Amino acid sequence: MSQSRSGSRPAAYEDLLALPEHVVGEIIGGELIVSPRPAPRHAVATSVLGGELGPPYHSGRGGPGGWWIIFEPELHLDEDVLVPDLAGWRRERLPVVPETAYFTLAPDWICEVLSPGTARLDRQRKLAVYAREGVAYAWLLDPIERTLEVLRRDGKQWVIVSVHSEDEEVHAEPFEGTGVVLARLWA
Repeated sequence: MSQSRSGSRPAAYEDLLALPEHVVGEIIGGELIVSPRPAPRHAVATSVLGGELGPPYHSGRGGPGGWWIIFEPELHLDEDVLVPDLAGWRRERLPVVPETAYFTLAPDWICEVLSPGTARLDRQRKLAVYAREGVAYAWLLDPIERTLEVLRRDGKQWVIVSVHSEDEEVHAEPFEGTGVVLARLWA
């Protein structure tokens, strides 16, 4: 949902800081967008996916390592402030996590967990910013429909690489070295 401000000024970071803690605030195209905290089904899918990818890619246990896999990072990308559900940076591009409360370097991979209230925003406006900023891979995970769409950026647009559903074991870019069993993600 969008939140109006008095006057016609673009949203500023101070507007995000003034929001209550029980919401997620983002700024896209100068507009303050406020969403409720994720519902339980959404939170389970995000948490389990992060738990599946963390050991092999973030920690290097049973996998290649070399990634930072982070839950709900705040991204400051040009004038936009986005909060993907999960994001990953190759450590060769981001050797050290910044000291700030946010990241200014676009991730290599993002995952948006879709909900009825945020799916349009995630698919349209946020994917456009991610493409503009050079994010290479996007996963759109829908815990209600039980689907995972894997996208790869090709120039300034997204190409659907694959779509998976139900209880498939997925080996998807950029984490094709490890299988993610989708049935584990569905509450």
